[in-house]
Amino acid sequence: MERREYNITAETGIHARPATLLVQTASKFNSDITLEYKGKSVNLKSIMGVMSLGVGKGADVVITAEGSDEEEAIQGIDETIKNEGMAE
Repeated sequence: MERREYNITAETGIHARPATLLVQTASKFNSDITLEYKGKSVNLKSIMGVMSLGVGKGADVVITAEGSDEEEAIQGIDETIKNEGMAE
């Protein structure tokens, strides 16, 4: 299992556009990918799940991937997060 922790720095947190980009990136991979926030865990391939968490600026989140392409999945999501300036 691959795991990364992030502190959300984007002013708007993970709202519609960033959430869509994360879901699109996660959906390219076969691994099970989850987003954890405040003790809740959702499938990162589900836009409704991601939006339901209401992740705002300053939030600490954990993204995990488990499966045959977990390393590539985490790298792809990491690139998306950094390229979009969502988190550190």
